[in-house]
Amino acid sequence: MIDFNVPPSTGKEPVYIAQAIANKKICGDGPFTKKCHRFLEEKTGAAAVYLTTSGTSALEMAAILSEIGPGDEVILPSYTFCSTADAFVARGARLVFVDIRPDTMNIDETKIEAAITDRTRVIAVVHYAGVSCEMDAIMEIARRHGLKVVEDAAQAVGSYYKGKALGTIGDFGCFSFHETKNYSMGEGGALLLPTLDKRDEAEICREKGTDRSRFFRGQGTKYTWADFGSSYLPSDINAAYLWAQLEMFDEIFNDRMKTWQTYDEALRPLREAGLIETQTIPEGCAHNAHMYYIKAKDLAERTALISHLKALGILAVFHYIPLHSSPAGLKFGRFAGEDVWTTRESERLLRLPLYYGITPEDTARVIEGVRSFYCH
Repeated sequence: MIDFNVPPSTGKEPVYIAQAIANKKICGDGPFTKKCHRFLEEKTGAAAVYLTTSGTSALEMAAILSEIGPGDEVILPSYTFCSTADAFVARGARLVFVDIRPDTMNIDETKIEAAITDRTRVIAVVHYAGVSCEMDAIMEIARRHGLKVVEDAAQAVGSYYKGKALGTIGDFGCFSFHETKNYSMGEGGALLLPTLDKRDEAEICREKGTDRSRFFRGQGTKYTWADFGSSYLPSDINAAYLWAQLEMFDEIFNDRMKTWQTYDEALRPLREAGLIETQTIPEGCAHNAHMYYIKAKDLAERTALISHLKALGILAVFHYIPLHSSPAGLKFGRFAGEDVWTTRESERLLRLPLYYGITPEDTARVIEGVRSFYCH
C-alpha cells in the first residue's frame, strides 16, 4: 500500500532526543527549542517565533493576544480544520464564515467586507495547501476597518507571498508541526510575531501567565503571575525531534517540490483534456509543496476514484467537510452571503500521496493509477 502520508524523519531525531535528555533540560525553552526559534526567525524574517504544543495552541495564543471576547465576531473560511474556529470559540467569539475562491480554496477576499459588522474584530485567513491568500487586499480591508489579521499558516511553512514569508504579514502567524506537515515534531506548532510590540504579552501567555521569560533575561529579581495564560510550551524533546528536520529544511523542501512537479507535469494531459482540475498557484505566490490535489467532476466521481486507487494499493484522501454545515459550525457561527463554491469544491477535491522520501516508483504508480481511471 502506498500511504497517503509518512511523517518526516531524517534519522538524526533519536540522536538529538538523547542529547536533550543528557542536557537535563527537557521542559520548555531548552537548548533545542532556542535553536528552532533562531532558525525560524532567520528563515521567515519574523521578529519573534515561539514554539507551541500544537498549531491549535498557536491559534489560541493569537486569539488571546487579539483580545477576543464574548460577542466578538471573527471572519474566516468554512473550508478549514476546526482548530481555526476552536481558538476563537474558546474566547466566546461568534464565527462568520465566508465563501472561498475555487482556484486556490482560500478565503475569497472580495466577500470579506460585506461580512464585517460593528462586532467584527479579526479576519482569520487560512493559506490552504501552502498557497497564500490575497494578502494585499485582505490587509487593506483590515486597516480600513481597524481589524486584526491572524494567519493560519499551518500548512505554509516555507511559503511566500510577494517575497514575504507567510505567517509574517498579518498581526499574528501560526505554524503547525503535526506529523502530517512538511516538518514535524509529532504534535507542535509556532506563533510568529511580525514585530516585537506583543512580545511581552506573548511570552506571558505562553508561560502560564507568568513573566518568567523577562526574569530569565535579567529584567527582574523574581517572576510572578502577571496575566491570563496557559502551558503552551512544548518539551525540549519535541524540539529536538523538530531540529533534526529544520537542519535539513532545504533538502526536505526540494524533495517534496520534485514530487509535486512530477505530479503536475504528468497529469497535465488530463487537465488539458478537461478530465480533472489541478492546483492553481497565483502570480506572486511561492508555495511549499505541502500537498498535491486534483479535482474530480463531482462527489460521485471522486468517490469512485478513491475506490479505484485503493484497489491498486494507493491511499488518496479527501479533505475538510465545510465547518458551516457541521453541528458545531451551526452552533457557533453563520455563513455570510452565499455558499457558491465552498461545499461544491470540497466535494471534488482529492489529495494524492506526497511526503518526504516518497520514491519515484511510488509516484509513478500513483500517476498511472489516476490515468487508468480516466483513460480506461
